[in-house]
Amino acid sequence: MSFLTNLFARAEPVLSEATARDTPAIAALHAASFARGWSEDEVERLLSEHSVLTHRAMAGSALAGFIMSRIAADEAEILSVAVDKSFRARGLSKILLALHMRRLAGLGVRTIFLEVGETNDPAAQLYAGAGFEEVARRANYYDDGSGRTTDAVVLRRDLF
Repeated sequence: MSFLTNLFARAEPVLSEATARDTPAIAALHAASFARGWSEDEVERLLSEHSVLTHRAMAGSALAGFIMSRIAADEAEILSVAVDKSFRARGLSKILLALHMRRLAGLGVRTIFLEVGETNDPAAQLYAGAGFEEVARRANYYDDGSGRTTDAVVLRRDLF
């Protein structure tokens, strides 16, 4: 029985840095995760920037999730985090965020910023659990796709 269990068990995603080859998968996952998804051209431009760091989680040949930041001097801004629906609520975003923050710290980043929609409770819990704190708000910043807007909550985390 354990042979069958191991044979059909879902393997844990493998984390690594993303490359330009990941452009179509990242664009598709971003579009499936947000009201305004990024095009392949936008993702390709971001991935080609030397100041952008992107990590991916692969489940076999499928993209399970990614996190992307832009670095400026000793600060970084998390641009996006997305996890495929089939991998949500399994702790993957927490693992991606932890790896990403360690790598940013290794590159000399001292402070990380990000914005999250005020109604995005799973993201708010993720970032609060990782030590991010609210530092500002942008009123009516996000369009939820139905014509309604929500505030963006600006979060900060010092690494050192």
